Amino acid sequence: QVQLVESGGGLVQAGGSLRLSCAVSGIIFRDNAMGWYRQAPGKQRELVATITRGGNTNYADTGKGRFTISRNNAKNTVYLQMNSLKPEDTAVYYCKVIAVGYWGQGTQVTVSS
Repeated sequence: QVQLVESGGGLVQAGGSLRLSCAVSGIIFRDNAMGWYRQAPGKQRELVATITRGGNTNYADTGKGRFTISRNNAKNTVYLQMNSLKPEDTAVYYCKVIAVGYWGQGTQVTVSS
């Protein structure tokens, strides 16, 4: 059974930082590209960043220069380091095994102004 468990969300002031983690089990993690997505209230879920199995990264414009996606294959975990957070970054953040479409349950990030 594939499981993705996100953690690291919380309440932070604008300009602050958070590091999200997503622990994955039930698949061969190192063989899979991973992604972080987010969904704000009343909005569609959107891509934040992706990382290939080889470590190549891609970012949506909203997070370029502020967010960094990384992975630790020994720990079966993908991370999202978020710096210089803005109130508009407030959302539920989800990780995803891109090829097979498995999602985690999400972690809430709230940025106060």
